[in-house]
Amino acid sequence: MEQLLVHCANAIESNDATLAQQILWVLNNIAPPDGDSNQRLTCAFLRALIARAAKSGTCKMLAAMGAAINAQYYSCNHLAVDNHKFSVIELASYVDLTPWHRFGFAAANAAVLEAVEGYSVIHIVDLSLTHCMQIPTLIDAISNRFESPPLSPRLKLTVAGAVEDIPPMLDLSYEELGSKLVNFARSRNISLDFTVIPSSHADGFNSFIEQIRMQHLVYPETSGEALVINCHMMLHHIPEDQTISSNNPYSFLDSASDLRSLFLKSLRSLDPTIVILVDEDADLTSNNLVSRLKSAFNYLWIPYDTVDTFLPRGSKQRQWYEADICWKIENVIAHEGLQRVERLEPKSRWVQRMRNANFRGLNFGEEAVTEVKTMLDEHAAGWGLKKEEDDLVLTWKGHNAVFASAWLPA
Repeated sequence: MEQLLVHCANAIESNDATLAQQILWVLNNIAPPDGDSNQRLTCAFLRALIARAAKSGTCKMLAAMGAAINAQYYSCNHLAVDNHKFSVIELASYVDLTPWHRFGFAAANAAVLEAVEGYSVIHIVDLSLTHCMQIPTLIDAISNRFESPPLSPRLKLTVAGAVEDIPPMLDLSYEELGSKLVNFARSRNISLDFTVIPSSHADGFNSFIEQIRMQHLVYPETSGEALVINCHMMLHHIPEDQTISSNNPYSFLDSASDLRSLFLKSLRSLDPTIVILVDEDADLTSNNLVSRLKSAFNYLWIPYDTVDTFLPRGSKQRQWYEADICWKIENVIAHEGLQRVERLEPKSRWVQRMRNANFRGLNFGEEAVTEVKTMLDEHAAGWGLKKEEDDLVLTWKGHNAVFASAWLPA
């Protein structure tokens, strides 16, 4: 099926509408939207290629065919066209279904607890795709570590409130979310100050970092305050192939670097106590469509393969789960420029970026490994854990899925 998708992509790129249409019909017949995991994966790529074809040259004639295939897809899956907007309870339950996010939460929380030992104030800067779903677990961990209220540190939480709609999406404002988190922290005898800063990945979170910088100057680093930067599956949305212009506020760092490197250098200039970087371990940055398709196909089979282990066919949560994967696939295949935000880089490249920004890796201790292993015991047998140098890697049937790394200023 991968080879058929590759041939179809080549036909679309060369504006060969006749060949593209023939291959699409073949794919449509062998990859039903309600088939096995590999068929559903292929169907998602089929729909993404149709979306791309509809935007390009002579292949616009495929638009009618695409409408028919999409109608079949929604009929089989009873799906709405739009991705679901979650309530807080729905999103918390959704995240708990699989280790995909919980792995990073468990590893990060263990590293953070160790790094902030002895601090009276902990400032957490959260750049997370999951809308603070990690924070209650961290509050619980801090509350359990400092059992009596007089010893509990004060928490400050600053959140990057993304202005773009990227799944999973939440159905309430960050202000409402913040109020819920403050109340939850209070129930654990923890004082929490919540701040949200509207932010965009398109400029490398430039305005967000400038606001953090100002806050950090107002509340200078002392022996009593820790600064924790928690990056959970959001940094790959920063454009990786754009250099900075001289009039951008980042230009004081290095006018020749790309936005991702400049963002990491700006983090380093804040002199954080610890930086946590969790992301998906794949390379979807190629400007060549076929190369990108192959990389995505050989990575995104994992979430399709795992879903059968924890969600029954026809369930609402399964529909939401697969709709979010479809969104990612369409973004990778059908979009270009700033609209293509799913630009994953492999762990090896992020490690090099962090070192270039003057960070040094921090080894995850036995407590972190134990926490992750305990969490994995709650899920299907195919999930695994391995250590690669200082980092932890979540695997599915031996294939890398998600990595977690911890960093200190060098």
